[in-house]
Amino acid sequence: MSLTEILDLGHAFKRYFEIVPAFSDELKDEVHRIRHEVYCEDLKFEPLQRDRRESDEYDIDSLHFLLRNVQTQEFIGCARIISPRPKDPDYPLPFEITCADTLDRSIIDPALLPRHHIAEVSRLAVVASYRRRKGEASKAIDIADEDFGVAQSRRFPYIPISLYLGTFELARLHKIETLFILTEERLALHFAKLGFDLKFIGPPVEHHGIRVPSMMSVSGTIKGMRPNLRPLYDVITEDIKRNLPETGNGLPGIENEYSGSGPQGIIAVKPAT
Repeated sequence: MSLTEILDLGHAFKRYFEIVPAFSDELKDEVHRIRHEVYCEDLKFEPLQRDRRESDEYDIDSLHFLLRNVQTQEFIGCARIISPRPKDPDYPLPFEITCADTLDRSIIDPALLPRHHIAEVSRLAVVASYRRRKGEASKAIDIADEDFGVAQSRRFPYIPISLYLGTFELARLHKIETLFILTEERLALHFAKLGFDLKFIGPPVEHHGIRVPSMMSVSGTIKGMRPNLRPLYDVITEDIKRNLPETGNGLPGIENEYSGSGPQGIIAVKPAT
């Protein structure tokens, strides 16, 4: 591979990986399998389940997607975007419960925002065999300072960054403008290095370790994305477009720009060319 190809993150990424929206039951089962492996077996954040699948009450109102190794066809990572409940939009998102007493509502009050335009990024996970660096075994996902130099190998942060870029593209398609996340402060600061439009909205809290709540503008992050990330984002948008089903997961109010205005609650997608 030439140096130009190495430095083109999109070209390098698609040699090894692709993002796959998980709308079918079969793909969602892969999501729950990875989450159990990471959150229950490896990190022990959640109790072990007899069926080796991790799920919770928020999954039904979430958009899920997977990261696949295109050479082995194995699914190696996942993430989800939790939307407010369609029939009970005031029901709090998980971070609103965890940070109920600590959010700085002078910065933003999620309860006052249009609920159909907000969501929470959650359950990002990468299987252990792809968390290669020393110290990563205790984290579901990570980015480090050395990830921002010249890519020496495919360990450049294709994996964690692709999961986050995937959330932005799915959020954009579903007209979600503000994403909330509860994560390590160090990880959030790395997002800022990458040009993400991120703002802290409260002090750290204890949640499987010390976590800090933050918000990210979907349109602001996409518009202000650093040039070196744009090729990677473009590849991910192509992946998502190619892998979207003809009908979505039934979340109300969803339209897809590839088809113009579709019926409420359905994603109608033109066949990939």
